[in-house]
Amino acid sequence: MLVQLCTPPYFSSHEQAPKFNLWRSDGMRASFLSRVPVSILTENAVLPHLHHHMKAGSNLDPALQVHKRLERPRLPPLSDPKFCVVTLLNCKDVSQIRQVHAQISHNGMMLRNLTVLNKLLYIYAYYGALEDARALFNTMIEKDTVSWTVMIGSFAKFDDHSNSFRTFREFIRYRAAPFDNFMLPIVIRSCRACSDLRRGEAVHGIAWKNCLNLDYFVCAALVDLYAKCGMAEMARKLFDEMPQRDLVTWTVMIGSYAEKENAGEALALFNQMRKYGFVLDRITMVTVVNACAKLGSLNKAREVHCYIIENNFLINTILSTAMIDMYAKCGNVDAAREVFNSTKDKNVVTWSTMIAAYGYHGQGRRALDLLPDLLRSGILPNKITFMSLLYACSHSSLVEDGLRVFSLMRDVYNVHPDVKHCTCVVDMLGRAGRFKQALKFMEEMDVEKDKGLWGALLGACRIHKRIDLAERAAEALLEMKSDNPGHYALLSNIYASAGRWEEMARVRDLMACRKLKKLPGWTWIEVEDKVHRFGAGDQSHHQADEIYAALKNLMGILELAGYVPDTNYVLHDAEEGV
Repeated sequence: MLVQLCTPPYFSSHEQAPKFNLWRSDGMRASFLSRVPVSILTENAVLPHLHHHMKAGSNLDPALQVHKRLERPRLPPLSDPKFCVVTLLNCKDVSQIRQVHAQISHNGMMLRNLTVLNKLLYIYAYYGALEDARALFNTMIEKDTVSWTVMIGSFAKFDDHSNSFRTFREFIRYRAAPFDNFMLPIVIRSCRACSDLRRGEAVHGIAWKNCLNLDYFVCAALVDLYAKCGMAEMARKLFDEMPQRDLVTWTVMIGSYAEKENAGEALALFNQMRKYGFVLDRITMVTVVNACAKLGSLNKAREVHCYIIENNFLINTILSTAMIDMYAKCGNVDAAREVFNSTKDKNVVTWSTMIAAYGYHGQGRRALDLLPDLLRSGILPNKITFMSLLYACSHSSLVEDGLRVFSLMRDVYNVHPDVKHCTCVVDMLGRAGRFKQALKFMEEMDVEKDKGLWGALLGACRIHKRIDLAERAAEALLEMKSDNPGHYALLSNIYASAGRWEEMARVRDLMACRKLKKLPGWTWIEVEDKVHRFGAGDQSHHQADEIYAALKNLMGILELAGYVPDTNYVLHDAEEGV
């Protein structure tokens, strides 16, 4: 009887399902929305079909109108959470979300359904309305792990990591819900974004206490964190303990070793991936190519290049640019040029990389010859391009050409030189022994002098034994409290080569006082497809005794031939005659 009173005979609920396809017509919508009164049964009969219609991508307005119909007097409140969720998912902007939020609140849904509230929280965050999301979160009487995870992730998504950490601390304090494998990776990624190793280790401890330390998502995030923070060994330990690994985790681990100058281990992981049958993507290949560039092994570079060709990789601009850099740093600039010539869509980075490749090999003239080709292609040079050109001129004694490039950059292309460009010019003039011109340039430059610029002048003084200018540069570096041990070692060597032992000792004492230690230089030699690493005075190689015996024998032969080693460029703590 109640149904009969509430439902007009001409618009009964059982008729709506087969006829709902008429909803697509304006007349049907107008007929439905204009009828008063409308029963809750009629509304509920239409809603499931409206869900389907909305999922198909239709306008949200009909849904909001249905919501408004339920606001009318004498109708029961909306009791279908599914409709609320679908309506929220179809919101196009924050104003629509707020409208639905107001209707849900008015009808009591706010306090009754956590699923709807979590979805509303998520939608606010999705559109970047963090203040609305936080206000809703604070009014929620009941919160589960999803609620906290959405709120923590919302702040992290928009790089508000301080609020993300603060919300996580609140969660720990209240412990209203258990930790899960969605929340912890979000917090770990925030630690990674901030390079906050200490906090990341604390989250790692929480994962371990809650038996989540071997969870795939948690482990993958921790590997990424430790790799980013330079803890390659810890990252590898977790990597080896992971029950399963995906392509992203392998790529992160390879990149970590490459960044730590352990390119050999990076390529070993690459070979393991191939054995396990992983199908590599371009991102992984770029990481592997960059590792090859740091290793400097031409054979490995060719091996990786062959793998790319054999597996029909689509060599895009990013990958081809990485390959140009790889071949250049592995000593084969002609192979780099071949890759460059075969690249169809060259961008300014590709051109700059090829110019830099010639600069590495002291082929400044060929680097300069690329500039007209670059301009004819319709691409404008940028700061990096001019940096590469200046570097090439500096290392090829093309001083006048370098000065013309600097003027071209500033006066024709309106690229404002920064301190790095000025450092290249000072280095170029200093290498040529044109110190008066270098000092004048430094006085006239309109950028602040930094440690790198004074370091370039100091290096030029070492070449030409200009102790007077070296002391001036060193004084400027000391005033800046340079933490680069290379600057101190360079000044110490200058004093040593001039026989000024007291000054040399003073510089070394200053290094010790500031706890600075020059990082050892390393070199790699490839023998029979195996890479060996050596450093000055290094005894770590398993054939060290045989190697040093062979070197001693060679030095004896050279001395018999009348050769006397030139120790002017040997570090001050090296022994004469060695």
